[in-house]
Amino acid sequence: MTAEARPRPAVTVYPAVAAGAFRRYATYRIATAAGVLTNTVFGFVLTYVYLALWDQRPQLGGYGPEQAVTFVWVGQALIGAVALLGGGFQEELQERIRSGDIAVDLHRPVDLQLWWLAHDCGRAAFQLLGRGVGPMAGGALAFDLHLPTDPLVWLVFLLSVWGAVVVSFAIRYLLALASFWLLDSSGLLMLGTFLGVFASGMTLPLTVFPGLLGDVVRALPWSAMLQIPADILLERRTGTGVLAGLFFQACWAAVLLTAGRALQLLATRRVVVQGG
Repeated sequence: MTAEARPRPAVTVYPAVAAGAFRRYATYRIATAAGVLTNTVFGFVLTYVYLALWDQRPQLGGYGPEQAVTFVWVGQALIGAVALLGGGFQEELQERIRSGDIAVDLHRPVDLQLWWLAHDCGRAAFQLLGRGVGPMAGGALAFDLHLPTDPLVWLVFLLSVWGAVVVSFAIRYLLALASFWLLDSSGLLMLGTFLGVFASGMTLPLTVFPGLLGDVVRALPWSAMLQIPADILLERRTGTGVLAGLFFQACWAAVLLTAGRALQLLATRRVVVQGG
């Protein structure tokens, strides 16, 4: 076997997949600009709703008005990266399962789950830069935001964002794998999006929810997708609180990725691929 024909080692394949996904999404310039505009406009609308609400309840959920407004713009910055409103690999994977093209993927000398995880990390990196920075900058120019001055806080925030991306991927991967048994898992993906909007903190910070409802939503994996990164950036989590938040994300990522691995194994062993 020549050097040109020799398969690339996995250690270089997955970074290459991530880089390819980054470049792929970078080509959608008009869609990216539209996303920035949409997130910015929606950020302004939601900010004024929050300001009216916090004017009546100044310390609602433990946030001051400035922190609440910052929470809005953190959410707008992360919508694309964490796929809170959908988007990403799951529609493509669902279609490949439905058509039977997944059989080709399963015969490649790479791990299916890691392949799509690398792809989604590349997508998320572009979305964070392409669709996240613009709305956040716009919000900072228009409003007084509670942003940290310590670079370490920003670094930990970015680490938490990566954890949020992995948790988001793991949830969407599980939902997409349902296509092995269903003709169309779009309904499950829509349900996942609804739960993501409600239980991540995108509608309201999860600390606003009272009693048992608040305890439940804060324990669900969706809280790792926005509530924890936002609280780290707002410095509501410090010291051991930061470590606890990162540990929460890591635990849910491990549980969900393991569940995805088990479901993938079950699907490829016991289910005839639809269309092939």
